[in-house]
Amino acid sequence: MGDKSLRSALEQPFGSFPDIISGNAARLGHAPALVDENGELGWQEFGDRVERIAARLTETGLQRGQAAAILGASSIGYALVFLAAIRAGGVAAPLTTSASAEQLSAMAEDSGAGHIFIDRAKLAELGEGCFPGLTRVILDEELEDWMAPLGSRAPLVDHQPADPFNIIYSSGTTGTPKGIVHSHQMRWRQFASTAASWIDNGLEVRSLASTPLYSNTTMVAFLPALLAGGMVRVMGKFDRLRWLESVQTDRTTITMLVPVQYQRLMDEPKFGEFDLSTLKLKYCTSAPFSADLKREVLRRMPGALIEIYSMTEGGVVCLLEAHKFPDKLHTVGRPAPGSELKVLDDDGREVPVGTPGNLIGRSQAMMSGYKNRPEQTEEGYWTDPATDEIWQRMGDIGRVDADGFVELVGRAKDMIISGGFNIYPVDLENALLEEPDVVEAAVIGVPSRKWGETPVGFVRLSEGARDVVVIREAVNARLGKPQRLSALHPKTEMPRSHIGKLLKSELREEAARLWDTDAF
Repeated sequence: MGDKSLRSALEQPFGSFPDIISGNAARLGHAPALVDENGELGWQEFGDRVERIAARLTETGLQRGQAAAILGASSIGYALVFLAAIRAGGVAAPLTTSASAEQLSAMAEDSGAGHIFIDRAKLAELGEGCFPGLTRVILDEELEDWMAPLGSRAPLVDHQPADPFNIIYSSGTTGTPKGIVHSHQMRWRQFASTAASWIDNGLEVRSLASTPLYSNTTMVAFLPALLAGGMVRVMGKFDRLRWLESVQTDRTTITMLVPVQYQRLMDEPKFGEFDLSTLKLKYCTSAPFSADLKREVLRRMPGALIEIYSMTEGGVVCLLEAHKFPDKLHTVGRPAPGSELKVLDDDGREVPVGTPGNLIGRSQAMMSGYKNRPEQTEEGYWTDPATDEIWQRMGDIGRVDADGFVELVGRAKDMIISGGFNIYPVDLENALLEEPDVVEAAVIGVPSRKWGETPVGFVRLSEGARDVVVIREAVNARLGKPQRLSALHPKTEMPRSHIGKLLKSELREEAARLWDTDAF
């Protein structure tokens, strides 16, 4: 399959990811496909290993539409299993490494997986008894011997548009995270056109994926690059010097970073010592991206800068080509082709241009729903009373200017985004209230140079209560890493309005006085 035939295939309304990858493997031979810190895999060997793992999955009981769970740091092996599960007719279910042991067990059960692929470091952390009843393969020790023999091929699968492709588990909840199901059609619509556009522009695709493969964010640097027949380097853990070295060594052309990663790169004293001239496309998503930081990235890093605003669940997709619109850096751009946006008041009526309201959207990139949670799936939708059309609630407050650019002015339910992960204050407040000496709790997000935002808490305590440091440590021990409270402060009374509403705005002002948030 040459570039012209590949481009033609990618332009079709629907296609098979495994078929495209198999075709790329056949024609690209030893050209690099996957790279990590331990080595490199050429396209031919990449295609062969995907087939061998898929064949072994089928032999060991993977059923069509069944998940294969993956847990560990991003690596070549991790990427192979992700794609092999899909090739076998199953579903890739990457699990969030920062989740607690109880959450991970619940996610694996929720996914319906019969297999768990886990790396040695995570297994050592969780213990040998984790995930009982599942077929367990240690990614960095056993995968090579576990896969089917050389030359093996998995049975052919006729993937259908509605078939599940992956389950992405939401981060930042103390209960079982919700499993967001994406279909083959959704992923095709989302990434085939992206890959085709790169080919159209003559871009030599060498991508650097420095966010985890369990994150939907990472898919932008992973899936379309492989569809385009390019190379993807996956990083097990983000390190700014190693990232800079990788761009220089690989001559990287495409990357995806979250805002806190851009901030860390800008703060690196040795940043100017590296040759980043090959960068053509830099993407950003997942968290608020300040206009000042965008401006600094545009000044100091070569290539286009494109901010993506959307949700893992779907809804509207907004794009800001920051390099083209320097006067719109305070926005997240305009709805992309095929995306629609409405701004509604609390009664569901559209508001005038420039007026803040609740954002709802729809596009071709919509989830199939939450795994095993039809009621919560329905709660996330907004149905147009005039047409019965279904839209996704974006959970944000925003306004649209006269040019159609969307500015975010607040987040519904005071959601915190730390290091690109969604954290819900109510979950942390409930965790605090489980402590016997906590009478009342409130959690807010404060700015953090390291994480973008970080959660801090305020508590009203009972008489004779333990020190807040002890309470914070007890609560943090039960939370996933991104959720952990950076600070906790005691209060005799919580600030409230005349109707009894907790005034988190006052707590934010107090937090600014209490803490040097640059230290968080």
